[in-house]
Amino acid sequence: MPSPFPIPLNALRAIEIVARHGALTPAADELGVTPGAVSQHIRRAEERLGVQLFERTARGLVPTPELADQLPRLTAGFDALASGLAGLRPDVETSLTITVGSMFASLWLVPRLGRFAALHPEIELRLVATSKFLDLGRQDIDCGVRFGLGHWPGVEATLFGRRDYSPLCTPALAARLSHPRDLAHVQVIRDESSLLDWPAWFAAAGIADPAPMSGPSFTDPLLAYEAALAGQGVLLVMDMLMVDALAAGRLVRPFPVAVESEYAHWFVSAAGRRLRKPARLFRDWLDAEMSACLPAR
Repeated sequence: MPSPFPIPLNALRAIEIVARHGALTPAADELGVTPGAVSQHIRRAEERLGVQLFERTARGLVPTPELADQLPRLTAGFDALASGLAGLRPDVETSLTITVGSMFASLWLVPRLGRFAALHPEIELRLVATSKFLDLGRQDIDCGVRFGLGHWPGVEATLFGRRDYSPLCTPALAARLSHPRDLAHVQVIRDESSLLDWPAWFAAAGIADPAPMSGPSFTDPLLAYEAALAGQGVLLVMDMLMVDALAAGRLVRPFPVAVESEYAHWFVSAAGRRLRKPARLFRDWLDAEMSACLPAR
């Protein structure tokens, strides 16, 4: 009886991942092989199937109509296989892998993770802190926290926390600031990765024509935060990330003006995939912990 799989399952998985991402590297990373090996998988599959699977374009690898038509079935098939495998694992409800941004992890999450561990000592937690948006469809990632607008393909996103942001600085620096226009006379720290908007904040403060500001620039948001803690300037930052520094008095708000951003933090998971019990417990704990640490409006 001929095999129902004329090409190896690993090759089929590589094709499915490349079709979703339009590149070889995500498939190579997930399968633990080189991009060249993924390319060989695709080439041999095309030879065996007698059909072209991808168009090689300047935008990357684009599925041909034949592959695009079957892609939902391939994705659903691998999801079903993963669910079946999960049901065979005795430790399926005792492990949890989450992906988060490094700034959120360092400033807010990690200092509180001990409380989650105390509530759920049976759960073995693995934290993947990265500035990259990892593919939540990967079977080795259960859920995560992302910062953005909340609209990502193939992702279910639930808002938590608040959207407010404002300038923060050390108490010593705040003593030199009596009016928003004074920001032109001190160092203002620039976080090059930030999505927050100084013009919107000045508009909320009633300043239509703010003077130019200057100061150090950082590509790493954690370094920008450390610079603010060291008194090197004023930093525009999400208030919810600063609750600990504000409570300890290390940073203060020099002005009573905050702006609601269109960007926010979201609990995220792969759309259409069952959320395992550890991930549900983490989601509920995350929401409760955030509500407890934020002051009443």
